[in-house]
Amino acid sequence: MGDVGELRLQFGEDEKASPRKQTSSINLRQPRRNPRIKVNYKRWLRVGVYTVLLIAGQSVGTMLGRLYFDKGGKSKWLATLVTLIGFPILLPLYMIKSPKTPSSNITLQSNPPTATKLAFLYVSLGLLVAIGCFLYSVGLMYLPVSTYSLICASQLAFNAFFSYFLNSLIFTPFILNSLVLLTISSSLLMFQPEPVSDGVSNGPNHPASRAKFITGFVCTVAASAGYGLMLSLTQLAFKKVIKKETFKAVMDMIIYQSIVSSSAILIGFFASGEWRSLKGEMDGFHLGKASYVMTLVWTAISWQLFSVGCVGLIFEVSSLFSNAISALGLPVVPVFAVVFFHDKMDGIKIVSMILAVWGFVSYGYQNYLDDLNLSSTVENRDANAIRE
Repeated sequence: MGDVGELRLQFGEDEKASPRKQTSSINLRQPRRNPRIKVNYKRWLRVGVYTVLLIAGQSVGTMLGRLYFDKGGKSKWLATLVTLIGFPILLPLYMIKSPKTPSSNITLQSNPPTATKLAFLYVSLGLLVAIGCFLYSVGLMYLPVSTYSLICASQLAFNAFFSYFLNSLIFTPFILNSLVLLTISSSLLMFQPEPVSDGVSNGPNHPASRAKFITGFVCTVAASAGYGLMLSLTQLAFKKVIKKETFKAVMDMIIYQSIVSSSAILIGFFASGEWRSLKGEMDGFHLGKASYVMTLVWTAISWQLFSVGCVGLIFEVSSLFSNAISALGLPVVPVFAVVFFHDKMDGIKIVSMILAVWGFVSYGYQNYLDDLNLSSTVENRDANAIRE
């Protein structure tokens, strides 16, 4: 609305000076291209950058996490900690200036939130992230990476469910189709007899292996539900509590949330006693000590890139869009898993992957229609304002 306000101000000043000059000013401005189009290009450029960061960070982080367990790593708490504790590398991003034109998805309000309210928000979301990341680590430890990734696609269905209540999401036929497909995609994997990938030589029908597979499945589904809830709450927080449309607001959400979640996992790490076995774990890592350290370091970096992309997409579009992009990247991981970890790609997984991609395309098309409707509404409103 800033552009319309500037036009109205300009017209008002011209009217005071000369009525003829006002008419001339309007006639000169009408043929010009709507400046919102340029702003919209910049916005979608940012969306593109956030999308690349999310998909790349998620894919690399998941593969490295599986590599850690596959080559001798055994600490669930350490695997969780490295996904969260890399946030200090993002601190230089605070120097990036926010764009002057705000997004249209969040309404600015004048009353800033209190420090107590912000602290409660960051602590609550941080603890939810910590629990979700730990459950994801358990799932990644006990499941083949291809199965794990396809189950994670269910987070889009959970996110849509919570967004319906928290973010006033409207269920259109395309969104409903997307949710049904993704739910079926994840549910199919429960019916395949799958051996666990934790180094145990037991067959797929061994009670211990089957129990670990079920444990990994349940933990991954629970983590996906928590992740979907976290995204919906994050979008709600930007709209109702933070009330700012700046890149700094995005960074604050990531940094403070990461401080809380990292602290919680660090406490669990020392309380569990797993820190005592780190030296032996490093010595016994199949790829060597240097590879052990580099695996953990690049895992931490990858998940921080994912965090920037995830929160950035929530800020620019919506939590459901952020989750849909995450679901888009999930089918990429099973393909890499077949190449690098020699996971089996049987018929059930192939069908599950096709349904997951189909579900994302269905949701993406609905988002495309929404964007067209929004652009048309804005252009009509600006045209009416100019004529007035």
